[in-house]
Amino acid sequence: MPKIKAINKDKVPVGQKAAFGAGHFILNILPGTLGVFIQFFLLTAWGVDPLWAGLLGGLPRIFDSITDPIMGFISDNTKSKFGRRRPYIFVGAIISGLLFFLMWQIDDNASESYIIWHVMILQLLFLIGNTMFATPLVGLGYEMTSDYNERTRLMAFSNTMGQIAWMIVPWLYVIIPDSNTFNTQTEGVRTMALIVGVMCVVFGILPALFCKGIDASNMENRKEINFKTLAVNLKELWAGIIQVSKNKPFMKLCGATFLVFNGFQLVAAFGVFIIVFYMYSGSYDMAGTWPAWFNTINAMITAFIVIPIISRMANKWGKRKAFIISTVLSIIGYILKWWGFDKELNSQFNQTEFGKSLNSGVGSIFESINPFLDSIGMSWFSIDPGSEVPWLIFLPIPLFAFGMGGLFTLMMSMTADVCDLDELNNGMPRKEGTFGAIYWLMVKIGQSIALVLGGVILKIVGFDPNITVQTAETMNDLRIADILVPSLTAALAVWVMWTYSLSEKKAKEIKAQLVKRRGEL
Repeated sequence: MPKIKAINKDKVPVGQKAAFGAGHFILNILPGTLGVFIQFFLLTAWGVDPLWAGLLGGLPRIFDSITDPIMGFISDNTKSKFGRRRPYIFVGAIISGLLFFLMWQIDDNASESYIIWHVMILQLLFLIGNTMFATPLVGLGYEMTSDYNERTRLMAFSNTMGQIAWMIVPWLYVIIPDSNTFNTQTEGVRTMALIVGVMCVVFGILPALFCKGIDASNMENRKEINFKTLAVNLKELWAGIIQVSKNKPFMKLCGATFLVFNGFQLVAAFGVFIIVFYMYSGSYDMAGTWPAWFNTINAMITAFIVIPIISRMANKWGKRKAFIISTVLSIIGYILKWWGFDKELNSQFNQTEFGKSLNSGVGSIFESINPFLDSIGMSWFSIDPGSEVPWLIFLPIPLFAFGMGGLFTLMMSMTADVCDLDELNNGMPRKEGTFGAIYWLMVKIGQSIALVLGGVILKIVGFDPNITVQTAETMNDLRIADILVPSLTAALAVWVMWTYSLSEKKAKEIKAQLVKRRGEL
C-alpha cells in the first residue's frame, strides 16, 4: 500500500511528541524504580522479610487495578477549559513525585512493622496520584491525532523516550550498593528517591503544558462528575466497561498484550540469575556490571534501532503484519539465547583472535576513562580492563528486542484506532480514558501474575538463592524456561492477532464516516 502523508491538522509537532514522550519516560521510570526498591533494597538495605516485600509489591496492585477504570471514566467525562486530560496529568505528576520521595524517607533503625506500614500506606497514596497522571496521559495519546500512520509515529517516538528509563533502572542495582557513591544502601535509596521524585515533577508536567488533545468543547453525552451523581456514574462506568469488553478488536489487543508482556516479565529476572549463577558460578564480583550492561544495551537497541524499524514496517505493511513479524523475530531471539548464554561458547569466543581484539579494545577504552569515572564518583560504571567480555549474550538482543519494542508501539497505536470504532458504534463521548485504563489493567495483571509465576518456576527448577553454586540440572532447566516461556506466550499472541480485523483501509473508512457525522471539514 502506498504511503499516505498525514494532513497538516493530523500531524503532531515534534515539540508535542517530545512532551508526550517525557510523560512516557516517567510512566516507565516510576514502576521500574519502585520494583527495584521493593523487591531488592527493602530486603538488602532494611532487612525486610521477603514474604512481606512480595506482599508490598503485589497487594497495592489490586487497589491500583480498581482506580484505573474510575480515573478513565472521570477524564473521559471531564469538562474543563484546559481539556479532559491535562489538569489531571499536571496535578498527578506533582503528587506522584512528592509521594514517591516521601515513601522512601525511612530511618535506618526503623522497625520492620513500621517500614511495612509506612511503605504500604504511602504506596497506596502514591498510586492514586500515579493513576491521576498515567491514565489521562495514555488517553491523551490516543486522541492527539486521528491519522492512522501518525498514531504509530507518535507511539514510536514516545516509546523510544520511555526506553530511556530502562537504560537507567538496571544501574540502581550497581549505584546504590557502591560504597564510593553512598555510605549505606539506605542513604542511596533515599537519595535516588529524591532524584526520581524531582524528575517525575519536572518531566511529568510537560504533556499537560504542551500537548493538545481532541477538541471536546462540543462533545455530547458527557456525564456530570460530582458526589451527587456518584451512584449513577458508577453504573455508567460499569456499563462502559461492559461495552468496551464487547469490542472484539480491542479484546484481541488486550489478549496479545497480556501474553507477550506476561511472558517477557515472567522470565525478566532469569537472565540476571543465569549470568551470575551459571556463567560466573554464583560470583557477583566476577559477574560485575554485565547484568546491568545487558539490560541497558537491550533498552538502547530497542529505543534507537528496533522501534524506528517497527514504525516503518507498520507504515509499509500495516500494524497487524508489523506486530506478527516483530513477534516472530522475538521468538527467534529468545531461542538464540541458548547459545548466547552458553558459558563454554563465550569462553571459546574470547580465545579467538577476534574475541581477544574486542576485549583489548574495550579494556583500552575503560583503562583511559576509569580514572575520570573514579574522580566524579562513577566508579560503579567502570569495567576492569583485564576482564573478558561475555560478548555472545548481546547477540540475541537485536531480535528478541522486537517483542517489547513492537508491543507497546503498535498496540497503543491500534488502541487509538479502536477508539474510533467505538465512537462509530456507540457515539459520544469518546472513551480513550476507559480504553487506556482497561488496556493498562491487562498489563498490570500480567505483571502481577508474572511476579508470582516467576517465583513458582524458580521453585520448580530447584533454584536456591541462599547458595552460591546451583546444580547443573537446575541451571539447565532455568535456561530452558528462560527460552520456552516467552516463546510460547509470543506464539499464542501471534495466533490471537492473526484474525485482527481493523486494517488500515477499514480504519480510514471509519475516520471518514466520523468526520462526516461530526460535520467536520
